[in-house]
Amino acid sequence: MRILIVEDDTTLSESLESDLSHAGFAVDTVEDGIDGEFMGNEEPYDVVVLDLGLPGRPGLEVLKNWRSSANPVPVIVLTARDAWHEKVEGFKAGADDYLAKPFHFEELVARINALVRRRHGTSGGTLRVAGLTLDEDRQIAVDEAGNTVELTGVEFRLLRYFMMNPGQILSKTRLTEHVYDFDSDKDSNVIEVYVNRLRQKFGKSLIKTRRGQGYIFGASA
Repeated sequence: MRILIVEDDTTLSESLESDLSHAGFAVDTVEDGIDGEFMGNEEPYDVVVLDLGLPGRPGLEVLKNWRSSANPVPVIVLTARDAWHEKVEGFKAGADDYLAKPFHFEELVARINALVRRRHGTSGGTLRVAGLTLDEDRQIAVDEAGNTVELTGVEFRLLRYFMMNPGQILSKTRLTEHVYDFDSDKDSNVIEVYVNRLRQKFGKSLIKTRRGQGYIFGASA
């Protein structure tokens, strides 16, 4: 899953980038509303964490512009504690959720995961698909026999995206866009390497290749 943080507090932004990366997300950060709006329009983020008090262009205006251009990206707005009017204005502008500062990082992760699940039409709780159970906290997988399988950071992000979209044709480009951040080398051939690593760990039949189109994950593959 790929996250955009639009926050002008450098200390907070850097902390969130580090913590979210360790939590298994690809993370991009920008510090003003103009760059934030541009990135939110140009890149296919799974969730945007948007501060309202931004230089260049207020977060509320950024959000309104996204929605007026039919950009459906899920947005969590950051508000000042007890600023109930900011929450109301954020929801009216099209926010999906809000979080008041200061907040606990674990709550942010829980809200991000809830939005991601909602967007992909999956229920809450533990992610279980095609005989695999994904432990998102420990970033490991458990197979049908109960064996624990260790995952690297990229393997975890890739497997989670597959499990969020079972039975769908997923192109290399789409997978790359959701597994890597903006500054990463986005050579789509690298995806093939990691797909093969997942096949080695869980069996070749779990991820089928659809020539010229991409990959299909799960029993319906």
